[in-house]
Amino acid sequence: MGVDYYNVLKVHRNATDDDLKKAYKRLAMKWHPDKNPKEDLKLAEAKFKRISEAYEVLSDPQKRQIYDQYGEEGLKGVPPPESHSSSSSHSNGSNYRYNPRNAEDVFAEFFNSSKPFGFESMGRAKSMRFQTEGAGTFGGFGEGKFRSYNDGPSGGSGMGSSVPLRKPPPVETKLPCSLEELYTGSQRKMKISRTVVRNNGQLGTESEILTIDVKPGWKKGTKITFPDKGNEHPHQLPADLVFVIDEKPHELFLREGNDLIMNLKIPLVDALSGATVNLKTLDGRDLVIKLSEVVTPGYELVVAKEGMPVVKEHGKRGNLRVKFEVGFPTRLSSEQRASIRRVLGGGGL
Repeated sequence: MGVDYYNVLKVHRNATDDDLKKAYKRLAMKWHPDKNPKEDLKLAEAKFKRISEAYEVLSDPQKRQIYDQYGEEGLKGVPPPESHSSSSSHSNGSNYRYNPRNAEDVFAEFFNSSKPFGFESMGRAKSMRFQTEGAGTFGGFGEGKFRSYNDGPSGGSGMGSSVPLRKPPPVETKLPCSLEELYTGSQRKMKISRTVVRNNGQLGTESEILTIDVKPGWKKGTKITFPDKGNEHPHQLPADLVFVIDEKPHELFLREGNDLIMNLKIPLVDALSGATVNLKTLDGRDLVIKLSEVVTPGYELVVAKEGMPVVKEHGKRGNLRVKFEVGFPTRLSSEQRASIRRVLGGGGL
């Protein structure tokens, strides 16, 4: 059947030109050989070549029409294996000869420059590799972040030298989480809308759904960074988008580090004679706490390993600390006072 170019670009068969451009831009930047380590170079080169070929075919209406009708074999003038005789229905496809262009040429053309990142090739033909301070990076999108003066929508002929692109400060937004979510972990889907610079240099709006895996034990202030997912502006690098964990107040528990604090008021009779406390944990379990000692005001009972999970220490948890407040009666009858004296002794209350 040949190569499924739609699957290569991860798009539907009715994908628009804009869909194809977005898919090619994302995949080409991911699999460009200059962005991948040496041990993965062969794989990256193969994928980069296939991605460029798929984009070149599907973005060209004539090539796409022939491909949709006859597949890769018809596009390249190769008859299908099951057909050994010429057929009028296949003649248009088999007479068309498509030879894929160099993947680097497709890449450079897409970014409107023979040197998209403002650097000459270094070593291998059509390479976009360069070095900054001894570290190999991916021009324009990695840590080096350079662009030539003539790199812009107009494609004008500038001086040809390169300048560092400024990266705006990260865009931070709060991500409120319940204590239950931070106890058990959860997955959040966040829809964002941001300003993007299109291939023609015009500004547009793009929506995307980001997935955040909230890990058990994360604390308020934990940051989750999505590189280059902030707003884009001409002649600047995209800002990073940062979600900052915020804790919602809980009606029963208060978090203190990895411990959970619970304030509990019990009547004097329970404080003196003992009682059983029943409560729900953050993951829905029933926890039974038996009070066998006299509880005085300010008494704190520690229940081991019933606190919050400890990040990066699997299986370890903080403690649950129950702080007691004793409720005293506002008035007593003479008989009650006498009974208390009789039970507790005549030394006075």
